[in-house]
Amino acid sequence: MNVLIPAPLRSYTGQRQVEASGSTLGALLVDLDRRYPGIRFRMINEQDRMRPHIRFFVNGDQVFDLLKSLQSSDEVLIVQALSGG
Repeated sequence: MNVLIPAPLRSYTGQRQVEASGSTLGALLVDLDRRYPGIRFRMINEQDRMRPHIRFFVNGDQVFDLLKSLQSSDEVLIVQALSGG
């Protein structure tokens, strides 16, 4: 499936858009990490939870669960939220 990568993570992929596969969002992130080592840790913490500054959207809907089922035709958008003050 098509995965859109935010600018801060493009140092891993070298591309704005990549292909990956997985039956769930968590499996998709494992596949991305297999293809682009280290990228998953930038999005998922040591407790296997989404980092607070990362947002995931599947077909335009925000997803909060790594167990979210995916279809091969889905588009996944990864967004790094802005923070600071």
